[in-house]
Amino acid sequence: MVRPRIIPTLLINNGNLVKTKKFSEPRYLGDPINAIRIFNEKFVDELCVLDITASKAGREPDYELLGKMASEAFMPLSYGGGINTIDQMKQIFRIGFEKIIINTASLKQDGLIRQASEYFGSQSIVCAIDYKNGVFGSFCYINDGNTKVKITPLERALKAEKEGAGEVLLYSINNDGMGEGYDLRTIEKVTKSVTIPVIACGGAKKISDIKMALASGADAAAAGSMFVFYGKKQAVLINYPEEKEFWSHGIYQD
Repeated sequence: MVRPRIIPTLLINNGNLVKTKKFSEPRYLGDPINAIRIFNEKFVDELCVLDITASKAGREPDYELLGKMASEAFMPLSYGGGINTIDQMKQIFRIGFEKIIINTASLKQDGLIRQASEYFGSQSIVCAIDYKNGVFGSFCYINDGNTKVKITPLERALKAEKEGAGEVLLYSINNDGMGEGYDLRTIEKVTKSVTIPVIACGGAKKISDIKMALASGADAAAAGSMFVFYGKKQAVLINYPEEKEFWSHGIYQD
């Protein structure tokens, strides 16, 4: 049976659930704990929690909030934001999260992903690749999308694989919150070049967008707006498609 993971992404800003557009203009959506309770009822595959200001502000993860999330969630959880040390990772795993997502620190501290994957196992370490496409090419960003680094998403993915990351979270800043579909070209380029799973993120509005990301080589699809907004006016509504919809679109297959 083919059953790729479809992962709601919860963006956290000062303890609140928000949604961004191109990594800016965070819109307040409510209490993330309430969102988790709703996703429990929808039987989602996995939840991705990202603190979108921790790295830029130099803050540690909000362990108290993460503890509340883990105590409520019935599904596997991954977390990224403000992680710089193995000790911080230990604390997050003790809280109950299954995966750690690393971006900024992995480029500031050479060898951190290798150290983490050797200590915890590669299956629990995800390398986040936040990137923008521009006139002069594609480049990665750190510090919550605020600092450009001269490395392409493909180069970063290859390095992450070599360092021992178990997965890559490929997050298009250009497409974030725009509802215009995923960056299929970059997804295809990266997935053809690495052997570890790639999670596509940024741009989904409907199930057909997810199907196209998977058809372009992604092993899983993450999305934010699609699961927190409803209708043309983007009313706040935590939602998740019923399983039969994934079957009808050919995303789930026998």
